[in-house]
Parts: sequence; C-alpha cells; structure tokens
Amino acid sequence: MTSSARDLDGADIDLTAASSGRRAAVRRWAWLGLVAQAVFVASCLVPVLWQGPHYSVVAHTISDMYAVTAPHAGFLVVVLSLCGAATIGFALRSVWSQLRTGGWRAATGSVLLALSIVGLGDLLSPAERLACRMADPGCTATQQLSNTGGQLDNAISSIGVLLLVIAAFFLAAAMRRTHGWEGWARPTRWTAVLITVFAVASVLTQEAGYTGLFERLVAATGAATLAVLAVGVLRRTRGTS
Repeated sequence: MTSSARDLDGADIDLTAASSGRRAAVRRWAWLGLVAQAVFVASCLVPVLWQGPHYSVVAHTISDMYAVTAPHAGFLVVVLSLCGAATIGFALRSVWSQLRTGGWRAATGSVLLALSIVGLGDLLSPAERLACRMADPGCTATQQLSNTGGQLDNAISSIGVLLLVIAAFFLAAAMRRTHGWEGWARPTRWTAVLITVFAVASVLTQEAGYTGLFERLVAATGAATLAVLAVGVLRRTRGTS
C-alpha cells in the first residue's frame, strides 16, 4: 500500500469516527430530551400532593406550586430548571441535527424551541417565582405579579408559549423537506394549533376557574409531542452510534 493510499484510508476512518461520534451525541441528547419530558410531567403532578386542600389543579397554575409562599418550592424549581436545560440541548443537538436538510427552517425552529416555554422558560424557573399562591388567604392576581419573579413569569410564559407554537410550524416545514420525516409535518402543525387553542382557553376561562386545567393541557401536549419527537430521533439513529 502506498503512502497516499494509507493517508486516504486514515482519513476515511477519521470521518467515520467523527460521524459515529455525532450520531452518538444526537442519541444521548434525544434520551435526555425524552427523560426530561417524563420528569416534567411527573413534576407537575407530584407536588400537588403537598400544596394543601385549597390548591386546585383545575383553577390554579403550575407556577403557583413554586411561588415564594409555596411549600417545598425549591424541589420543583430545581427539577423544572434541569428539564429546561435538557430540552434546550435536545432541540439544538438532536432536532436540529436530524432536520438539517430542512435548511434555515430547521435552524429557526430548533432555536425557537430552545427559547420557548419548554426550554428557556423552564430553565429560568428560579427567577420566575410568583409572590404568592392563589390558594393562599388574601392572595390576588395583582399581588402574585407584584414582585420581579411574578412579572417575569407572566411575560416569559406568554412569550414562551407563542415561541413554542411558532417553532412547531417552522419544524413542520423542515420536516416536509427532510427525507424520512415528511409524514411528521402535518401532525406537528395540528399539534401547534391544539396548543394554541388550549393557551387561548386558559386566558378566556380565567374568571371561570379553569386556567390551571388548560395550562396543564398545554404543558402535557408540549411534553408528549417532544417525547414522541425524541423517540422518532432514536429510531432513526438506531444502530448507528
């Protein structure tokens, strides 16, 4: 074998190793993204057990459970932050990588997903603590937002859900242009529509006492969608790491 042939073989091995490493990273972040969604859903359910008899999952929001006055709020703050960090990594390292053929649409959708309520919104939970819970005696909607944390929660939640919906439309457009993902485009768009409906309903039914219910439907739909997406990534990279 000549020196040039050996160099070419070495280059091929390096490229194969690099490709294998990238695929392994995609799978690792997909697993983290999948686990994060399961943990997120559990973290929205388990803390209800120690919120007291005046807390209602139908009327009161998830944010109430880690308000300044909420019992054992630190647990939920830490869990949500970790879930947000894992989701950001999943969006930027797995989703973007798999849909790269979709071009700028994939890049835009992945970045918006990372910046949305399920990514950056959860990561910033320590800074988004409401001043009080609606389950607390004398607490009002105005008092909840009277501190910096409450104001941040109000702004980031609204913007974060909007970014999640927009991200879904961009990712759907990228899926339509990516081999093997074409069939995911329409369900992704309809999921974005469903999240929008739940988000609007949470605002419109605030006086009727259903904000907590519809907010949880938004959260559950988002988490389920990301979990399914993570499974899709793992299936398409199976046996390649």
